[in-house]
Amino acid sequence: MPSPLQISPETAIKLSKELNVPIEHLMHMPKHILLQKLADLAKKEQADSGDAKS
Repeated sequence: MPSPLQISPETAIKLSKELNVPIEHLMHMPKHILLQKLADLAKKEQADSGDAKS
């Protein structure tokens, strides 16, 4: 059985809210999918903060 992802509780909460998925589901998500979601979220946040500055 694969080990749970090593992400901080804050990250888990943020990701579960952003993806609208219960935290328990996040912990069982395949790592490559979760990493892709994290990457998408980071890009989105970067775009949002970029918009705020201009």
